[in-house]
Amino acid sequence: MDTAEISALSVRNLRAGFATKDGVIVAVDDVSFDVPKGKTLGLVGESGCGKSVTALSIMRLLPNPTGRIISGTIEHHGNNLVDLSIDEMRKVRGAQIGMVFQEPMTALNPVHRIGQQLSECFFLHFPNITKKEAWDRSIEALKRVGIPAPETRVTEYPHQLSGGMRQRVVIAMALACDPGVLICDEPTTALDVTIQAQILDLIGQLQADLGMSVVMITHDLGVIAETCDEVVVMYAGRVAEKGTVFDIFEKPQHLYTTGLLSSIPKLESPGKERLSTIPGMVPSLADMPMGARFAPRSGHPKIGEYLESAAFKEERPELAEVAPGHWVEDCEYVRVFG
Repeated sequence: MDTAEISALSVRNLRAGFATKDGVIVAVDDVSFDVPKGKTLGLVGESGCGKSVTALSIMRLLPNPTGRIISGTIEHHGNNLVDLSIDEMRKVRGAQIGMVFQEPMTALNPVHRIGQQLSECFFLHFPNITKKEAWDRSIEALKRVGIPAPETRVTEYPHQLSGGMRQRVVIAMALACDPGVLICDEPTTALDVTIQAQILDLIGQLQADLGMSVVMITHDLGVIAETCDEVVVMYAGRVAEKGTVFDIFEKPQHLYTTGLLSSIPKLESPGKERLSTIPGMVPSLADMPMGARFAPRSGHPKIGEYLESAAFKEERPELAEVAPGHWVEDCEYVRVFG
């Protein structure tokens, strides 16, 4: 069966980047994944691995004039979003695909009241709606995300709300028109653990109520384990490994994935024990190798040999299916064997 038929969103061979004086720098390099209908897909990796650029590419919100989708397809409801005009894409954003941005204070306009900003969502997708109807729907949207006294909150400005409240407002805006897909880009950044749990519970409850699909973008593996059905591990703009949440956490096959999992502090660890880290640095976008990008940090005993070889400089490893639905970068210097 065609995966597009059972997926809410299907990304294929996506390449995206930014124009510079030295040429186009590729930030997302041939990334493919499917978002199952009604399920949650997690995108995880270090800062700078391409997670947010992938999300902005799906929404066609890469910063102008430098950001651009170089190639690939993003299939949704039988349409390739890459080919849509600006006006057509505006009809998709919010109505079919919503997005919760990383920092609510930059996503919200500081000089407009909450009600005005929510009303804009309804004016955009329901041209015949009255101001009164849009205002009433804004109050209902705030009520749905658990904001107390929504009739008062719609009259307030973003700076008058707490961080958790602002995040709920951003979620309300993303879900105002009941989209089938919700993209959450680091939705709990800078929130304390109690508010973080509330926001994640809220997203999960709304997902269950609305039957929508969710793309959860984060560097927090705890969030991934708690919320996701499937996981895509990204490194240096590429997919390193993808599979079910069980595959990734119980049977990781990529040294980068095992490195990320090892870096999580454990309750049973002795006190004051040094935390595990991944040695080295992520390569610069301007200096990405063609071969296995994690190889220089892998610690493989024969890694020097590989780094000097033509294979590292010229050959990109393919993804291999090591178990049904479990894919990993096929290179002996990044794969976990045995």
